[in-house]
Amino acid sequence: MRKRLAQYRKLGRTPEHKWAMLRNMVTSLIKYERIVTTVPKAKELRHLADKVIGYTKRHTTIHGKQMAMKIVREKPAVTKLFEVLGPRYEDRDGGYTRVMKLSRPRAGDNAPMATIEYVDRPGEIRAARVPKKRKEKYFDNLREVLENAGIEPVDMTEELKSKRRLPTEKQNGNGLAGWG
Repeated sequence: MRKRLAQYRKLGRTPEHKWAMLRNMVTSLIKYERIVTTVPKAKELRHLADKVIGYTKRHTTIHGKQMAMKIVREKPAVTKLFEVLGPRYEDRDGGYTRVMKLSRPRAGDNAPMATIEYVDRPGEIRAARVPKKRKEKYFDNLREVLENAGIEPVDMTEELKSKRRLPTEKQNGNGLAGWG
């Protein structure tokens, strides 16, 4: 029985081959910011890609670069990781990558294909949600700018709550209040 063992995919390879393949793929992902691969490989790569971004956020010194160099194969990719990708995700608490399944399988063996990409990048397929920290920073800055210009900021939370349409007995149809 398989209980409490590591739940990682084997991908039909020896551990050494799998690790080498994932290192190559994360290097390509950093370099191009979007790659196309099979769905299981993309889901495995997601963990490693997020971990490498975490190195840039936690360890901005030489130690972080050394840890990243153990995984990433090319020095220009490590430079891009620390100078471009690290600052891009400083206010995001995880979820740096997105895996999207493609509609067509691979022609040769009918394998399901997926695109894995970094979120919040220029030219992304689908825009990501704005992180909560970035929203707060934006609205605090906006509030300061309005106050400096002599405009009193308006609290929109009450107005938005009153405009929400909640179900009533008439809309529900069964005589009970709520979503029923």
